[in-house]
Amino acid sequence: MYIPHSEEETLRLLKELGLKNLEELFSHIDPLLLSKPDLPEPKSEEELRRYFKDLSKKNIPLISFAGFGAYDRIIPSVIWQVLNRGEFLTAYTPYQPEVSQGTLQAIFEYQTLICELTGMETANASVYDGASALAEAVLMARAIRGKGKRVVLSEGVNPLYRRVVNTYLRGYMDEIEICSLTQEGYTDLERLEGLLSDGEAHALAVQYPNFMGFVEPLGEMVSLSKKYEVPIVVVADPIALAILKPPGEFGVDIVVGEGQQMGVPMNFGGPYAGFFAVRTEHLRRMPGRLVGMAEDIEGKRAFTLVLQTREQHIRRERATSNICTNQNLIALANLLYMVLLGKDGMREVAKQSLSKALYLKRRLLEIGFEEVYSGKHLWEFPLRHGRVEELYQKALKAGFLAGVPLEGFGYHKTILFAVTEKRTKEEMNSLVDAIRAV
Repeated sequence: MYIPHSEEETLRLLKELGLKNLEELFSHIDPLLLSKPDLPEPKSEEELRRYFKDLSKKNIPLISFAGFGAYDRIIPSVIWQVLNRGEFLTAYTPYQPEVSQGTLQAIFEYQTLICELTGMETANASVYDGASALAEAVLMARAIRGKGKRVVLSEGVNPLYRRVVNTYLRGYMDEIEICSLTQEGYTDLERLEGLLSDGEAHALAVQYPNFMGFVEPLGEMVSLSKKYEVPIVVVADPIALAILKPPGEFGVDIVVGEGQQMGVPMNFGGPYAGFFAVRTEHLRRMPGRLVGMAEDIEGKRAFTLVLQTREQHIRRERATSNICTNQNLIALANLLYMVLLGKDGMREVAKQSLSKALYLKRRLLEIGFEEVYSGKHLWEFPLRHGRVEELYQKALKAGFLAGVPLEGFGYHKTILFAVTEKRTKEEMNSLVDAIRAV
């Protein structure tokens, strides 16, 4: 229940703060964010239902060829049939160590499959999303290294994720260095070695494949990180891991990523769930929570929360993170997706996405687009065109979300396309026709 302050209480609070009115209290906020919405007059329940039904007709269904961290994939119907059960939908993430055995077992199985997918030894119960997972991993790497004031981020790391890392590190006053990409679309290894060699780096973060879709030479990057004793964090695409060598087999320290692709619809940026996996030697520095399997006093299998190194349970200065929950429902969707598709199913999703991406890329090159990089990519790829913005807007009017324009991220006349297994040949041909008509 929300009980607002009375007028008398509000005036008392303002007086205590030395302010004249509420406008003065919120004066530091951009006025555009404080503008009052143009709401209609109050309506009855039935009137509201009809109002929003009419409003929803303004929504334009778009066929998505955009990615950049969130992807329009096929979701098996059974996933959300299961998640809509009251036991899952209304259950909050567990706080007491042993309660809710069903929820704890689901988390334990989720952790197990994340380990299998990434090739790592231990995974937590999930964190907020892929971007915060990366930022938390960088802080964890900082603690592991124990010295240095520099974070090295590959340019291949999603720019939005890099912004979150920058926000997290602002209070530490750490230096953030971006390692550029080569003409092939891979992280420049020579430049990378230069950034690691002076001993000032405490974390290296790369993406696999990178946000442009190119499969980074992860083995060589890990070798450089080991040579200079800098912990390496890999942001991994969970679907790509079905066909790529898992990061854990290269010997990386931390693997994180976004689970949205595994059974979660695109929904204005969330809610999503970040996965987080580490080598066992780093277990006690991992943020969030971990579910373990043990035995009760009767010798029966039991699940319990373990190693809750968070500020709510231990002294604040000893906490590994201020993350004190996990994305339980979304993580469960990820679990159901991995269980239902299995290794072969996820491999098929990846293969179809790749073959369809190569088909669309060939068609787009035929009508005047140009390649930006020459390396090998998966189902996401950047192309350049002199009229990117015009083509994008025309495609939008034709019902297509034709990639993500990258002008705002420093890539001139460039658009990033993504193709998933959900896209059909007819949809790809229609997109090409819509662009060709311009």
